[in-house]
Amino acid sequence: MAKMTFYTHPWSRGRIVRWMLEEVGADYDVVVKEFGGSIKAPDYLAINPMGKVPALVHGDVVITEVAAICAYLADQFPQKKLAPPIDSPERGTYLRWIFFIAGPLEMATTAKAFNWRIDAENAQAVGCGFITDAINAMELAIQKGPYICGDQFTAADLLAASYLGWEMQQKVIEERASFREYVNSLEKRPAAVRANQLDDAILKKPEPA
Repeated sequence: MAKMTFYTHPWSRGRIVRWMLEEVGADYDVVVKEFGGSIKAPDYLAINPMGKVPALVHGDVVITEVAAICAYLADQFPQKKLAPPIDSPERGTYLRWIFFIAGPLEMATTAKAFNWRIDAENAQAVGCGFITDAINAMELAIQKGPYICGDQFTAADLLAASYLGWEMQQKVIEERASFREYVNSLEKRPAAVRANQLDDAILKKPEPA
Protein backbone atom coordinates (compact mmCIF):
# COMPACT_ATOMS: atom_id res chain seq x y z
CA MET A 1 0.00 0.00 0.00
CA ALA A 2 1.19 3.52 -0.83
CA LYS A 3 2.53 5.71 1.95
CA MET A 4 0.02 7.70 4.03
CA THR A 5 0.79 11.10 5.50
CA PHE A 6 -1.63 12.56 8.02
CA TYR A 7 -1.69 16.34 8.50
CA THR A 8 -3.28 17.37 11.77
CA HIS A 9 -3.25 19.35 14.98
CA PRO A 10 -4.32 17.76 18.28
CA TRP A 11 -6.81 20.61 18.88
CA SER A 12 -8.71 19.96 15.69
CA ARG A 13 -11.09 17.54 13.99
CA GLY A 14 -7.93 15.66 13.17
CA ARG A 15 -8.58 13.69 16.36
CA ILE A 16 -11.48 12.02 14.61
CA VAL A 17 -9.31 10.96 11.69
CA ARG A 18 -6.58 9.78 14.07
CA TRP A 19 -9.14 7.47 15.68
CA MET A 20 -10.10 6.15 12.25
CA LEU A 21 -6.47 5.57 11.29
CA GLU A 22 -5.99 3.57 14.48
CA GLU A 23 -9.18 1.58 13.86
CA VAL A 24 -7.98 0.44 10.44
CA GLY A 25 -4.43 -0.16 11.65
CA ALA A 26 -2.89 2.07 8.99
CA ASP A 27 0.84 2.71 8.76
CA TYR A 28 1.07 6.49 8.51
CA ASP A 29 3.35 9.46 9.09
CA VAL A 30 2.13 12.46 11.07
CA VAL A 31 2.79 16.11 10.25
CA VAL A 32 1.52 18.58 12.83
CA LYS A 33 0.54 21.96 11.38
CA GLU A 34 0.53 25.03 13.56
CA PHE A 35 -2.47 27.37 13.61
CA GLY A 36 -1.53 30.81 12.35
CA GLY A 37 1.75 29.46 10.99
CA SER A 38 2.59 26.41 8.90
CA ILE A 39 -1.08 25.63 8.31
CA LYS A 40 -1.18 28.62 5.93
CA ALA A 41 2.22 28.04 4.33
CA PRO A 42 2.33 27.61 0.52
CA ASP A 43 3.44 23.98 0.69
CA TYR A 44 0.43 23.03 2.78
CA LEU A 45 -2.01 25.21 0.84
CA ALA A 46 -0.99 23.13 -2.19
CA ILE A 47 -2.43 20.14 -0.31
CA ASN A 48 -5.47 21.87 1.18
CA PRO A 49 -6.22 25.33 -0.23
CA MET A 50 -8.49 25.93 2.78
CA GLY A 51 -5.45 25.92 5.05
CA LYS A 52 -7.25 23.61 7.47
CA VAL A 53 -6.60 20.21 9.02
CA PRO A 54 -7.02 17.31 8.83
CA ALA A 55 -5.81 16.16 5.46
CA LEU A 56 -4.58 12.78 4.32
CA VAL A 57 -2.19 12.17 1.46
CA HIS A 58 -2.16 8.57 0.24
CA GLY A 59 0.31 8.16 -2.57
CA ASP A 60 -0.89 10.61 -5.22
CA VAL A 61 -4.34 10.99 -3.66
CA VAL A 62 -5.25 13.94 -1.43
CA ILE A 63 -8.34 13.67 0.79
CA THR A 64 -9.65 16.47 2.98
CA GLU A 65 -12.82 16.78 5.07
CA VAL A 66 -13.24 14.51 8.06
CA ALA A 67 -16.17 12.45 6.80
CA ALA A 68 -14.54 11.96 3.40
CA ILE A 69 -11.28 10.77 4.97
CA CYS A 70 -13.08 8.34 7.26
CA ALA A 71 -15.17 6.93 4.41
CA TYR A 72 -12.06 6.64 2.24
CA LEU A 73 -10.15 4.74 4.92
CA ALA A 74 -13.08 2.40 5.53
CA ASP A 75 -13.04 1.47 1.83
CA GLN A 76 -9.25 1.14 1.71
CA PHE A 77 -9.30 -1.40 4.55
CA PRO A 78 -12.38 -3.54 3.80
CA GLN A 79 -11.08 -6.33 6.03
CA LYS A 80 -11.75 -4.09 9.05
CA LYS A 81 -15.47 -4.04 8.21
CA LEU A 82 -15.90 -0.36 9.02
CA ALA A 83 -18.28 0.13 6.10
CA PRO A 84 -21.07 -2.17 4.94
CA PRO A 85 -20.41 -3.78 1.53
CA ILE A 86 -21.73 -1.89 -1.48
CA ASP A 87 -24.37 -4.56 -2.10
CA SER A 88 -25.52 -4.59 1.56
CA PRO A 89 -28.91 -3.12 2.52
CA GLU A 90 -27.10 -1.22 5.25
CA ARG A 91 -24.84 0.63 2.79
CA GLY A 92 -27.50 3.27 2.22
CA THR A 93 -28.01 3.73 5.95
CA TYR A 94 -24.26 4.11 6.43
CA LEU A 95 -23.93 6.73 3.70
CA ARG A 96 -27.04 8.55 4.85
CA TRP A 97 -25.74 9.17 8.33
CA ILE A 98 -22.15 9.93 7.36
CA PHE A 99 -23.42 12.73 5.15
CA PHE A 100 -25.99 13.80 7.74
CA ILE A 101 -23.32 14.17 10.43
CA ALA A 102 -21.00 16.12 8.13
CA GLY A 103 -23.83 18.32 6.83
CA PRO A 104 -27.03 19.00 8.79
CA LEU A 105 -25.76 17.95 12.23
CA GLU A 106 -22.57 19.98 12.12
CA MET A 107 -24.41 22.96 10.69
CA ALA A 108 -27.10 22.74 13.38
CA THR A 109 -24.64 22.52 16.25
CA THR A 110 -22.52 25.34 14.81
CA ALA A 111 -25.61 27.51 14.45
CA LYS A 112 -26.54 26.80 18.05
CA ALA A 113 -23.02 27.50 19.33
CA PHE A 114 -22.90 30.89 17.60
CA ASN A 115 -26.54 31.82 18.12
CA TRP A 116 -27.32 32.02 14.41
CA ARG A 117 -30.96 32.68 13.70
CA ILE A 118 -32.85 29.65 12.42
CA ASP A 119 -36.59 29.93 12.83
CA ALA A 120 -39.87 29.47 10.98
CA GLU A 121 -38.92 32.25 8.59
CA ASN A 122 -35.78 30.61 7.22
CA ALA A 123 -35.63 26.97 8.43
CA GLN A 124 -37.06 25.58 5.21
CA ALA A 125 -34.19 27.10 3.23
CA VAL A 126 -31.43 26.17 5.68
CA GLY A 127 -29.67 22.86 5.14
CA CYS A 128 -30.08 21.64 8.70
CA GLY A 129 -33.66 22.80 9.15
CA PHE A 130 -34.67 23.46 12.74
CA ILE A 131 -31.77 22.76 15.09
CA THR A 132 -33.81 20.54 17.40
CA ASP A 133 -35.00 18.47 14.43
CA ALA A 134 -31.40 17.69 13.42
CA ILE A 135 -30.43 16.70 16.95
CA ASN A 136 -33.55 14.58 17.39
CA ALA A 137 -32.88 12.82 14.08
CA MET A 138 -29.39 11.89 15.26
CA GLU A 139 -30.84 10.45 18.44
CA LEU A 140 -33.24 8.28 16.45
CA ALA A 141 -30.33 6.97 14.37
CA ILE A 142 -28.37 5.70 17.35
CA GLN A 143 -31.37 4.40 19.31
CA LYS A 144 -31.86 1.54 16.86
CA GLY A 145 -28.53 0.23 18.18
CA PRO A 146 -26.25 -0.97 19.22
CA TYR A 147 -24.79 0.85 16.20
CA ILE A 148 -26.17 2.99 13.39
CA CYS A 149 -26.01 0.00 11.04
CA GLY A 150 -27.36 -2.48 13.55
CA ASP A 151 -24.79 -4.92 14.87
CA GLN A 152 -21.88 -3.52 12.83
CA PHE A 153 -19.68 -0.70 14.13
CA THR A 154 -18.81 1.54 11.20
CA ALA A 155 -17.15 4.83 10.37
CA ALA A 156 -20.59 6.42 10.77
CA ASP A 157 -20.53 5.51 14.47
CA LEU A 158 -17.01 6.85 14.85
CA LEU A 159 -18.13 10.18 13.39
CA ALA A 160 -21.35 10.27 15.42
CA ALA A 161 -19.62 9.53 18.72
CA SER A 162 -16.90 12.09 18.00
CA TYR A 163 -19.30 14.90 17.16
CA LEU A 164 -21.78 14.12 19.93
CA GLY A 165 -19.04 13.81 22.53
CA TRP A 166 -17.50 17.14 21.57
CA GLU A 167 -20.79 19.02 21.41
CA MET A 168 -21.86 17.70 24.81
CA GLN A 169 -18.49 18.63 26.27
CA GLN A 170 -18.90 22.15 24.89
CA LYS A 171 -22.48 22.34 26.25
CA VAL A 172 -23.82 22.95 22.75
CA ILE A 173 -26.24 20.03 23.01
CA GLU A 174 -27.76 18.65 26.15
CA GLU A 175 -26.50 15.51 27.84
CA ARG A 176 -29.22 13.14 26.70
CA ALA A 177 -28.91 9.69 28.27
CA SER A 178 -28.91 8.01 24.87
CA PHE A 179 -26.08 10.24 23.63
CA ARG A 180 -23.97 9.76 26.75
CA GLU A 181 -24.36 5.99 26.82
CA TYR A 182 -23.51 5.72 23.12
CA VAL A 183 -20.45 7.99 23.34
CA ASN A 184 -19.12 6.41 26.51
CA SER A 185 -19.26 2.90 25.05
CA LEU A 186 -17.45 3.88 21.84
CA GLU A 187 -14.79 5.99 23.54
CA LYS A 188 -13.66 2.81 25.31
CA ARG A 189 -12.68 1.15 22.04
CA PRO A 190 -8.92 0.40 22.08
CA ALA A 191 -8.35 2.42 18.91
CA ALA A 192 -10.11 5.45 20.41
CA VAL A 193 -8.07 5.24 23.60
CA ARG A 194 -4.84 4.84 21.62
CA ALA A 195 -5.67 7.76 19.33
CA ASN A 196 -6.32 10.07 22.26
CA GLN A 197 -3.06 9.04 23.90
CA LEU A 198 -1.13 9.82 20.71
CA ASP A 199 -2.69 13.26 20.33
CA ASP A 200 -2.35 14.06 24.03
CA ALA A 201 1.35 13.21 23.80
CA ILE A 202 1.76 15.86 21.08
CA LEU A 203 0.15 18.46 23.34
CA LYS A 204 2.69 17.70 26.05
CA LYS A 205 5.62 18.49 23.76
CA PRO A 206 7.09 22.01 23.98
CA GLU A 207 6.05 24.40 21.23
CA PRO A 208 8.69 24.87 18.49
CA ALA A 209 10.89 27.92 18.94
